[in-house]
Amino acid sequence: MDQPAGSSQDAQSVPVCYRHPDRETGVRCTRCERPICPECMVSASVGFQCPNCVRSGSGTGHAPTASQPRTLAGGTIAADPRLVTKILIGINVAVFLAVVAGSETLLNDLVLRGAWPPAPFTPVEGVAGGEWYRLVSSMFTHEAPWHLGFNMLSLWWLGGPLEAALGRARYLTVYFVSGLAGSALAYLLAAPDTATLGASGAVFGLFGATAVLMRRLDYDMRPIIALLAINLVFTFAPGFNISWQAHIGGLVAGVITGYAMVHAPRKNRALVQYGTSALVLAVVVLLTLLRTAQLT
Repeated sequence: MDQPAGSSQDAQSVPVCYRHPDRETGVRCTRCERPICPECMVSASVGFQCPNCVRSGSGTGHAPTASQPRTLAGGTIAADPRLVTKILIGINVAVFLAVVAGSETLLNDLVLRGAWPPAPFTPVEGVAGGEWYRLVSSMFTHEAPWHLGFNMLSLWWLGGPLEAALGRARYLTVYFVSGLAGSALAYLLAAPDTATLGASGAVFGLFGATAVLMRRLDYDMRPIIALLAINLVFTFAPGFNISWQAHIGGLVAGVITGYAMVHAPRKNRALVQYGTSALVLAVVVLLTLLRTAQLT
């Protein structure tokens, strides 16, 4: 009889995921007992199942569609667990190419700017002038190749596993809520004529949500904390011209929404998850209105 992958390992060693041999894990599929990492975990009525068992419907006596598989956060399992991350990267790259191929006017129309021209402020342009779309468009706008490359690499490394663990809708919610929170805090605290741009607010939100997820799964927190600490050092280091407001706003929103996603009780889970996200968005709107009132 064939043994499940990973069962032949030394009893003294830590098992590794049967799909990702470079990842150690202490969790096994409740059906076939294969070791599985967070990216491969599919939430079941009892414990977690691996993608193979979910697709085959083995041991259930029903077709695979009879019981919709769920992720840790209650989202539906997807054939491509990184699809949304790929789409987000594609949008960022497309906007960058459009800015490079276009004129400086396009860049000025997309970046986050509180009010323009400078003092005395006459908010004909900018968020204070009614251009709230800049809170979103600035999240997908990059001016320099290194800026785009660094953010997209971070999005790929953090976004893929988080998307697999939360599900597409919940992952996208964390991303956008974090990005908007970063934009709102930058709008509130930065000088009105400062141009802010980049996906780093949303990426810092993924940092926060990933830390919460790792804590939920009782994983070693040291790698993510070290990586976050390094990024925070660069955030506040002089001479880098980085919007610390966007980073901190995104990080806080990511922790809050991420906690709601992975710790919401099974009963009314969606209500708790999306209700918490709606409350964070309400704070974003409140901060935006408050700053607009100050500038007009």
